[in-house]
Amino acid sequence: MAKQPMLKFVNVGRDTPEKRGADDRARDFHEIYAEYADQKAKEQAGRCSQCGVPYCQSHCPLHNNIPDWLRLTAEGRLEEAYEVSQATNTFPEICGRICPQDRLCEGNCVIEQSGHGTVTIGAVEKYITETAFEEGWVKPIKPAQEREESVGIIGAGPGGLAAADILRRAGVQVTVYDRYDRAGGLMTYGIPGFKLEKPVVMRRNEQLEAGGVTFRLNCDVGRDITFAEIREAHDAVIIATGVYKSRDLPGPGSGAQGIVRAIDFLTASNRAVNFGDDVPEYESGELNAKDKNVVVIGGGDTAMDCLRTSIRQGAKSVKCLYRRDRQNMPGSQREVANAEEEGVQFEWLTAPKGFKGDPVSGVVVQKMRLGQPDATGRQSPEIIEGSDYEEPADLVIKALGFEPEDLPKLWDTEGLEVTRWGTVKAEFGSGATALPGVYAVGDIVRGASLVVWAIRDGRDCADAVLEQINGAAAVAAE
Repeated sequence: MAKQPMLKFVNVGRDTPEKRGADDRARDFHEIYAEYADQKAKEQAGRCSQCGVPYCQSHCPLHNNIPDWLRLTAEGRLEEAYEVSQATNTFPEICGRICPQDRLCEGNCVIEQSGHGTVTIGAVEKYITETAFEEGWVKPIKPAQEREESVGIIGAGPGGLAAADILRRAGVQVTVYDRYDRAGGLMTYGIPGFKLEKPVVMRRNEQLEAGGVTFRLNCDVGRDITFAEIREAHDAVIIATGVYKSRDLPGPGSGAQGIVRAIDFLTASNRAVNFGDDVPEYESGELNAKDKNVVVIGGGDTAMDCLRTSIRQGAKSVKCLYRRDRQNMPGSQREVANAEEEGVQFEWLTAPKGFKGDPVSGVVVQKMRLGQPDATGRQSPEIIEGSDYEEPADLVIKALGFEPEDLPKLWDTEGLEVTRWGTVKAEFGSGATALPGVYAVGDIVRGASLVVWAIRDGRDCADAVLEQINGAAAVAAE
């Protein structure tokens, strides 16, 4: 009788891929986690309890068939594991790297709740897909039949690219419009290489292009082409622009030189370090932390990216101001731990009151305490009067989150309805907007969210678009 490959969680402990030492990894922008070896991946996948109600799957936005591909991995059936994994996820190798598994699948693992340590789902997912690329199991996009219908997608981030993949596989002609010179959105220019090395993203971009997706890059809708022209050129349009408008930072002196936006800082670093682009603002030091006292304001994953990027750029000191405590911060606890190992100092329960100097030389900091819960159930921060102090700073990075741009105004478009938060109003599931044949997906609908949710929205929307054009084709054929 064959040996049982699963249910090993009682005898086999959780073992994550080896993490490079803090001193070593803080000197470069390479990913910090090593790959699993084949036997280790099988062993860790075999810890899955194969429970009847898989909470890992139900808490995954894509509802990935996690227990199935874990079992197939444990049995050594890796090609089948990849087929199951990619059936529900357009970019499993990316999700395996950057999803906050501690808040989603792994955080809801049944054996974690029983005290045995969660299955390392993200690491196995990454291993499966990297093996698939190495072995040639990732097939080029080859539609069984080409169709004449076309879809325009505005935005080459994860939501737009996921929709492009589904539509192209169905034979639809797809054109993706994006304001940047490379596709990928925040995966390319927002997320640092130590979390997501750029060849991983470029590999998928190349697969889409080779499969027939047309990319119109350096194309800013509203300036280089009108929204009306895009609608005229296609049978349907998907808005997948994401949200790039940074939240402002009030207080005296907030307009001083040396106070910069997180997106500008991260984009400059990714361009210069990961792509070798000529970035004058990076070379001049305007968007470079080298030899500076850096203060990052915010507590989300973007703030963590700025903190850890500053360390790698050779900052003199790196501190994070966050108005709540560690337990109430929105960012991944894993990222906080990584940042602390690399030398970042967290100043919990602090917020900026103002800024000194121009160029900036310091942040006036006020201490906070947590008061009564607000409408969301989180305790509201309250100022402790008379607790102000000054934190030296040569570079202040605003990482307070993102808001949507005013698309109806930018695109001179009537009828594109938005919510009171400025996000595009779209139908749940399909992404349909008030404009006929126009859909919206990802952060421009949800507000700033996770890559995995954008992928889910893009896939669902593509299915809705296919239903629309199939219906139109059936009517035309009658």
